[in-house]
Amino acid sequence: MINPAVDPTQSASNQSSGTQPIAAADGTILAVRGLVKSYHKNRIEVPVLRGVDFDIEVGSMTSLVGRSGSGKSTLMHLMATLDQPDAGEVSFEGSRIDNASARQRDFYRNHQIGMIFQFYHLLPELTALENVMVPTMISRRLFSFLRVKKTARQRAEQLLEMVGLTHRTHHRPSEMSGGEMQRAAIARALMNNPTLLLADEPTGNLDSETGHGILELLRKLNDENNLTIVMITHDDAIARQADRMVRLENGLVVDQGEAFRVIR
Repeated sequence: MINPAVDPTQSASNQSSGTQPIAAADGTILAVRGLVKSYHKNRIEVPVLRGVDFDIEVGSMTSLVGRSGSGKSTLMHLMATLDQPDAGEVSFEGSRIDNASARQRDFYRNHQIGMIFQFYHLLPELTALENVMVPTMISRRLFSFLRVKKTARQRAEQLLEMVGLTHRTHHRPSEMSGGEMQRAAIARALMNNPTLLLADEPTGNLDSETGHGILELLRKLNDENNLTIVMITHDDAIARQADRMVRLENGLVVDQGEAFRVIR
C-alpha cells in the first residue's frame, strides 16, 4: 500500500525530511489555547466558542463531538486557518499559525494539512484523477507543475488505488456514488503529503454501511501510516471509533468537569 506521507513530486531529500511530523517537546502536533469566537447577526453578538483548550498528539485519531451549534465546525475552521479567532491561539508543530501571514496560512493548508468535508467539494468538470491532482496544481506555478505533472499523476493514481477507486479514475463526480466521491476527496486530501488530516462530518452525507467503510479507511490510515486525524461528528457511535473524544457543549470543552473524554 502506498504511504501517503511520501510525495513523489518532492525531491528525495525533501521526502526524507517530510515524512515525519515535527512535534512539540510533549508530542503535540496541534495545540488550541483559549479560543474565543463570536459572530454578529443583525448587530447582535452570537458567541460560538467561549475559551476552548486541547492538544492533538502526533499519530492520534481524535473525535470532536457535540450537538449542532456546539461550535464544532467553527473550531475546525480555526484549526484550518480558514477563519481567525477573536482571542486565543492555535499552534502547529510548536509554532503559532492563527496570526501567521496569509501566505504562511496558505502554505499550511496546502502542504501541511489535508481536509475532507461532508459534501466532498469535488470539481464536477474534472475526473477523479484530476480532482486528486488539484492540490498539486494550485500549489505550483504553471511551468513548475508541468515539470512534476508525470510524478503527480502517478501519485494520484496510487492514492486512488489505495482508497479503492482505480475503476473510477477517469469518471466525473456525477458518475460516482456518495461513498466513492468521499474516497476521492480523501485521496485528494492526501495528495500533498499532509501530517494532519481534518475531517468535518466525513460520514454525515452517507448511509450507515458506506459511512462505516469510510471510517475503516480513516482508521487504517491512522493505524498503518501514523497519520494524525481530527474528526468532527455529532454522533457518539462514530466518535468512539477514534482513540480519543473531545466533547463540545455551548462553545466549551466539557466532560463531567474534565477537558477530555478518552475512549479506547
